[in-house]
Amino acid sequence: MITSTPIGRRGRLAMWIIASAIVLVVAMANWHLVYVAMTSQPECVSHLKLGSNGTASGAFSAAKSSCTPK
Repeated sequence: MITSTPIGRRGRLAMWIIASAIVLVVAMANWHLVYVAMTSQPECVSHLKLGSNGTASGAFSAAKSSCTPK
């Protein structure tokens, strides 16, 4: 016969504290990712353009640049 042991008030409180801490850590990590994504907008980076001088056959380059030439 299997008997269940009562968790008690302290055990339930400990479980709620642990669950709350896990939810808080996940929420803060997600907030940090959103914050970094919204605030770090890098400027245009120079890259090899398709068909430009110096690009070797088969070299990787940007498919379509969103930067306007200066």
